[in-house]
Amino acid sequence: MTDGNGIEGKIRDHLKLLVKTAGLPGNEDSLKQLENAWMEKMEAFDSEVESRGMEVVDSFFADDERGALLMTYSGSLITLGPMVGAARSAAYRSIGIRNDVPESIDSDAASLSGDVEVDSVVSFIDGPIEKSSPIFKIAVVSSDMAEEEQEELLAEATRILTESFVDVNKTIIQ
Repeated sequence: MTDGNGIEGKIRDHLKLLVKTAGLPGNEDSLKQLENAWMEKMEAFDSEVESRGMEVVDSFFADDERGALLMTYSGSLITLGPMVGAARSAAYRSIGIRNDVPESIDSDAASLSGDVEVDSVVSFIDGPIEKSSPIFKIAVVSSDMAEEEQEELLAEATRILTESFVDVNKTIIQ
């Protein structure tokens, strides 16, 4: 995750690209602000996932019936509801740093174009976005949960993380 001097290379490289789209000055201080914000978001994500009893995995099959919560290299959230028939709900939250993507968008009938893997983008056939930034973490809901329980857990976790991420942006990225 870190190289001893901060964020690991691939995340740091991605954050360097975000400095412009976040409207920040293109200097080392701006990058450090984004890195600090990203670390706080990662800690919040890990804490929320653990408190909800979710399992962190390296991949998620497109036809997996469970719901999942994803964090991207950009620090955005993607929520994938449980599979209902041939589709699932999906939500994207950019959390307001980027100016080149929608801040928030939802789909009630999303279809992944393929499996989801850490360090790869998520693509949708139908969904809230066409494709995401690379995925940093995938957390899945327990398979013993009913669809409605999964939806509630994911909605609440997404709400809490969105609020937390917005607060991080207010205090770190000025």
